Amino acid sequence: QQPEPEDPEDEKKIGLWLDQGISTPLSTTKSLEVEFHERLDEGASNLFEYFAQVGFACRPLPWLTLIPIYRYQRFPANPAITYENRLQFNVTLSTPRGPWRYNLRTLVEGRFPDDRPASARVRFRPGVDYTVPLATAWRPTIVLSNEFFLVPWTNPFANGGTAYTQNRFQIGVRMPITSSLSVRPYYLLQSLNLPPGWDTNTILGISLAFKVPRKLK
Repeated sequence: QQPEPEDPEDEKKIGLWLDQGISTPLSTTKSLEVEFHERLDEGASNLFEYFAQVGFACRPLPWLTLIPIYRYQRFPANPAITYENRLQFNVTLSTPRGPWRYNLRTLVEGRFPDDRPASARVRFRPGVDYTVPLATAWRPTIVLSNEFFLVPWTNPFANGGTAYTQNRFQIGVRMPITSSLSVRPYYLLQSLNLPPGWDTNTILGISLAFKVPRKLK
C-alpha cells in the first residue's frame, strides 16, 4: 500500500508568504471579500502554493461576522496533488476593550483535492489586537494569534495519528498607509504533526489590505 502523501500546504524550511485582500462594502453590514495568496518555501525560492478566494461577509451584530467562502488552490510541481477546491465558513467573534480587541475565529473547511478523498477540518484561532495609542491619526496595531487545526474524521494526508494536525503562532504589526490601505508584516511559526513527530518552520509574511471606499449619497 502506498503511504499517504503529505498535506500539500505544509511549509518546508524558511518561507515567505504574500497576501492581498480587497474588501468591497455592499451595505453597512455586508461586504464582498476577495483575497489572493502566494506561498514560497525552501528559503523563499520555491512557489509551492498559491490560491484565490471569494467570500460574502455579513455582520448581523457588532461582535459577530459570518463569511461563507470559496477557495481555489494550485500546488505547482507537487507530484501528488495539483489543485484543491475548498469550501469554508468563517465565524468570527470580537469585542473591543479600549485599545485592545479580543477575537476568536472559527473556520470550518471542506477540502476537495484532485487526487485524494474529500475531508473536513476545523480551525480555531483566538487572538488579540492592540492599537498603539499614539497622539496622531497614524496608529499601528499589534496583532497576535495562535491557530489550532483539527481533523476530527478521515484525514487523507500523512499525519502523526491524532486529530490535532497543525498549529500556527503569529505576531505582526498592521500599519495604515492611507484610510483605505494598510500593510501588515508578520512572523509566523507553523508546526506540523507528521508521522516522525512535530516539525516547526519559520515564515515571514507581508499582508496588504485594501478597503474600497463607499460612495457617499
